[in-house]
Amino acid sequence: MTKRTVTPEERALFETVARKTAPRAPDAAGAKSAKKAAPVDAGIDGNTADRLKRGELEPEARFDLHGLTEAQAHRALLTFIRGAVARNCKLVLVVTGRVRDEDGPFDLGLAGKPRGSLARMAPRWLKEPEFKPFIADVRHAHRKHGGAGALYVYLRRGSRL
Repeated sequence: MTKRTVTPEERALFETVARKTAPRAPDAAGAKSAKKAAPVDAGIDGNTADRLKRGELEPEARFDLHGLTEAQAHRALLTFIRGAVARNCKLVLVVTGRVRDEDGPFDLGLAGKPRGSLARMAPRWLKEPEFKPFIADVRHAHRKHGGAGALYVYLRRGSRL
């Protein structure tokens, strides 16, 4: 069997159609794998993100912010993160406590006072410039590690003090 040669008219028709055609969308398999992958700026891959979500990774160090003022907690958290980086930890747990509902039935006269401020502030602090070089990702912990009252902090590889 011999190959047929393409005529100049057929070649011109092919090039015209090829120019007008938009790039093909990814197929279903490609869409699934794209959905599974972690966002590019997350700093962790999809498998690690899934394992964190299921609570399968055990934190190498823990730090509890209870009983500290905001200023004390900020300084102590930075010191803790730097120490964890120096010890080559990958995953640490920061216990912040839960944000409490101020309208609860047993407020003991604390209504109007800020409650759960460390739980609100810690995620913001971890995005600040002095923390950013050390941190790959921050997310709420699995229920067995404290749930909404704690944060997983996944540290960057090769961070320098």
